[in-house]
Amino acid sequence: MVNGLFSGRGRYSAVGQSDRVYEPTTEANSESLSPTQAVFEKYLKGRFSQDRAKTKWVFTTMVCGLCAISLGSVLVGVDPYDIIFKMKVTFTEDGEGFLMWKKPDIDLYLKVYLFNVTNPDGFLHHGEKLRVQEVGPYVYRERISHENTTFNENGTITATPMHPLEYVPEMSNGTESDILTLPNIALLSFAQVQSTSNIFKKMAVNLLIKQTNSQPLVAMTAKEFMFGYKTTILTLGNKFMPTWISFDKLGLIDRMYDFDGDTSTTYSGVNDIKNSGLLATYNQKGYLPQWEAPCNNLTGASDGTKFNSLIKKDQDLLFFRKSLCRSMSLVRIGEEVIKGIHGYRYAFKNNSLDNGAVRPENKCFCHKGRCLPAGILDVQECYYGFPIVLSYPHFYQSDKSVQDAVEGIHPNKDLHSTYFVINEDSGLPLSLSVKMQINMAFTDLSSMSHVEQFSNLILPMLWTDITMKELPTGMAFKFYLYLTLGPILQVVTTYLLLIGGVAFILLSLASAVLIPKLNLTSSNRAPHADADWRSELPLAKKRCPGPSSQPNNKEMELYYCSLLAVQNEEM
Repeated sequence: MVNGLFSGRGRYSAVGQSDRVYEPTTEANSESLSPTQAVFEKYLKGRFSQDRAKTKWVFTTMVCGLCAISLGSVLVGVDPYDIIFKMKVTFTEDGEGFLMWKKPDIDLYLKVYLFNVTNPDGFLHHGEKLRVQEVGPYVYRERISHENTTFNENGTITATPMHPLEYVPEMSNGTESDILTLPNIALLSFAQVQSTSNIFKKMAVNLLIKQTNSQPLVAMTAKEFMFGYKTTILTLGNKFMPTWISFDKLGLIDRMYDFDGDTSTTYSGVNDIKNSGLLATYNQKGYLPQWEAPCNNLTGASDGTKFNSLIKKDQDLLFFRKSLCRSMSLVRIGEEVIKGIHGYRYAFKNNSLDNGAVRPENKCFCHKGRCLPAGILDVQECYYGFPIVLSYPHFYQSDKSVQDAVEGIHPNKDLHSTYFVINEDSGLPLSLSVKMQINMAFTDLSSMSHVEQFSNLILPMLWTDITMKELPTGMAFKFYLYLTLGPILQVVTTYLLLIGGVAFILLSLASAVLIPKLNLTSSNRAPHADADWRSELPLAKKRCPGPSSQPNNKEMELYYCSLLAVQNEEM
């Protein structure tokens, strides 16, 4: 066997096929490796392989960290949510915000409560106090829209406001055909207007009233009172005074919702995003001609479709409705979350309907020097000169003498106060309930036929509640994504990118510094790291060869055999 270790060619060769033992040879020009060289090459190969893997890991984590920090910094500097928000809020042709303002797909309802007179005979002929009973509500869906829109070069939009009503019987308490005893508005208005005329005119008017047998309280359907009924006096007025009375029938809701020929000019938000959706002018005027300053302010008010954007907590808002004949100040009274969207809760400012007794700046609401009791607003200039006045329902927050003059009046803050819930970022109304009562205010009518009992009385006729409980589910979810979830996702993403980027960079630096030290520490080497290279040597059977015939290789053979012995034990 010893002789078999040395072949005639004198080089290292593979083990023999017969007994498959290690047979070292010593040919000088051989390209094969000695066992020592094989061990050394395997060690270097492992180190170089580890160095390459470490370098790749350090580079990859460093690049990931830098990219994450860069992207996070871009989110902080650019603020993509702010860009998208401005695009949504600013009104542009075919823009989402503009289309929603033009024809909002919301559930907006008008609820009408009528005051039925329950003692007409006792009041008119027996000196009884007027007694009323609230009936209703009669509910109508209001499909608000802005038609014939035109974008102007100065950053405004001109449009025609539309407020068509659609009766909703299933939500109503009663029907439009209910027979009620209600005021004859045409007669009472005509008598009030002529009460200050000279004696000859009064005589002619009284004769007309008697000849037509006009009565101040008449039976009619709820629909007739709201949307129009014909009387002889009104027909004569329309015939002989068409510039004053341009209609041949009179209904309170019909007159409240008369928008024929009206135009509104609204800020688009291009020049100032905070003003998008607010009124610039109404009927080509930036003020209300019925009042003197400062009561005539209109610019910057909302028609209820959209309020100011980016509202501050201490900021008051303005609300305008044609039927109110003025703009009303709104003050924040709280905060709410509706369908996941945060909003500020607003109410009309205290003493908004004061006529100067409490708030001197409201003195300009007195008509021709005549100041009505607190809580009563004279709006006859907006209602054809008829003695129409506004108050809160059931004379809530009105002078006590006004409340006591009529039986059946029960003011209640929870039932009769107005509120708005408005998202402070977009100005979007989340919920609202605008409540107002329409009355007639009379002076001395003792010289007028059939109406003497109404002298110095403020007569309640109806009150309305324009209400939207909440946004439709689809619209609410869309705005929840825009206004609530969007900002949160951006903040979370930004922090994750910045923190993750720093973490990756620290990991990269730690890998560059610590991994080499760990590789040189024997205690951290894998348990079978020394065995891995031995398994790859060209061995068929892992056992020591016999005695070598070359003395100069003896020490090397002994060392190599010891390594094989360790491996055999492990195997």
